[in-house]
This record gives sequence, structure tokens and C-alpha cells, in this order.
Amino acid sequence: MLSYTGGLVLFAALLHASWNAMLHGNRDRFLSMTWMSIAIGAVSTVVVLFMPWPPVVAWPYIVASGLVHIAYNVSLVRSYRHGDLAQAYPIARGSSPLLVTLGAALFAHEAIGPLHVLGIVMISGGIIALALQGRHVSRAGVLAALTTGATIALYTVIDGIGVRLSDGHAVAYTAAMFLFYWMMPVLFVAKRGLAAIWTPLRTAPMSVSSSVAGGLVSIAAYGIVIWAMQSGAMGAVSALRETSVVFAVLMGRVFLGEAVNGKRWFACVIVAVGAICLGL
Repeated sequence: MLSYTGGLVLFAALLHASWNAMLHGNRDRFLSMTWMSIAIGAVSTVVVLFMPWPPVVAWPYIVASGLVHIAYNVSLVRSYRHGDLAQAYPIARGSSPLLVTLGAALFAHEAIGPLHVLGIVMISGGIIALALQGRHVSRAGVLAALTTGATIALYTVIDGIGVRLSDGHAVAYTAAMFLFYWMMPVLFVAKRGLAAIWTPLRTAPMSVSSSVAGGLVSIAAYGIVIWAMQSGAMGAVSALRETSVVFAVLMGRVFLGEAVNGKRWFACVIVAVGAICLGL
């Protein structure tokens, strides 16, 4: 049986796949990510006004993670330009758990058991298999997705260490880090102008609404992960979170009309078995 924490991380995986499906489903993903970031920044601003700040020792990690998250957002938008959800998302997410495990071992001196190592390998292998089976994968698409995966691993390790230095203030740590999402609308305005943000409120209100909803879902999804990393091994938490690719495949099939063959379903089973290994 999965633990209470493991169950919450799986729920976070479902939430994470949901907001990625919302992002991929929008035609202008840069605009969508910008409105998601506005929602995230607004909620985080309210939270930090009413909660004590984490200890000073955690601040460098908050800043570093916030900046890496912006790089991740830009890289994610770029990766979705080169591949569909069922391809770009698995490569990005599947490449990160092994990197997180390595980073946690090097910088946080974490050690995990053989069964958990097997689970991480199965999840990563199954995820990569989901992306590579039965289709042409462009070099640009793979590079963009792997870059996204590297940023995921980097901010996960940073947050895993930072939240442990926050003296139990996981919510405050998460909100403070998410304040950096205000940089996304600044980048958007610098590239396209202020009118490009506000005009869609009139011309495409449903798209903006779905993006805002995706931002709110994103806060909950990653907030759960940061909370779990206070006491759980970073690599194991990361791998369990990346089972979201199974949900992403399902959503890509049901809502975006993407094809899913038998080999992909088998890879999903491998990912699920890996998740069970992490829960034992």
C-alpha cells in the first residue's frame, strides 16, 4: 500500500498532468503560460503577506529555485512547439528522476534502497519509452524536452534542500519561490507588448480562464511535492510525481485526440509498477 504521502504525491501527479494538458491544448502557449504565471504570482503574493517568511538560510534556495522555474517555463513552452503532449511531456519528465536522485546523493547526501532504485529506473525507463515508441522524434524536440528535464531536476534538488532549511514552513517557502513567476508577464510584455496580454481577455476569455485555472492547479501540484520532500527522498518523490505522464497520455488521448498504441499502454504499466516499488 502507498503511504499517505505517496498518495498525495500521486494526486499531485494527476494535477500536474492536468495543467500541462491545459497548456498544450491552448494555441498560444507563451500567452497561456504567462496567464498561468499571473495567477500563481497573485496567489503567492497574498499568501506571503499573511505568513511568516522562511528562515534566512532558505532564501538563497528560494531565489535560485524561482529563477530556474522561469527557465523551466520558457523551456517547456519551447518543447511543446516541437512535439505533442504524449511525446514532449514524457521525455521532459522521464529524464528528471534519475538526475534528481544523482543530485540528491551529491548535494544532500541521500541514500535510497535497492527497491526504490528499481522503482526510479522503471519509472524513468517507462516514461522515456512512452515518448520514443513508434514515431519520428525530431532532434530539436528531444533537445528541448531534455533541457526541460534538466531544469526540472535542478529546481527539484534546490527545493528539496531549501524546504528542509525552512523550519517546517513549506507553504511559505513555496509561496515565496512562486513570487518569481511575476517575471513571466514581464518577459511576455518585453517581447510582445502590453496589449498582447490584455486583448485576449476580450477576444479569447475561455483560453485565459483555462490558463488561470491551470496556474491554480499548478500551485497545488508542486506545493504538495515540496511538502513531501521535507521528509521523503528527493529521487523517490520526483519519480512518483513523474507518474503524471500516465495521466498525460490518457488526457492526450481523450481530450487532444492523440493516438495511444499497445506498446504505450505497456510502458504505462511499467511506470505504474515502478510507482508501486516506491510505495513499498
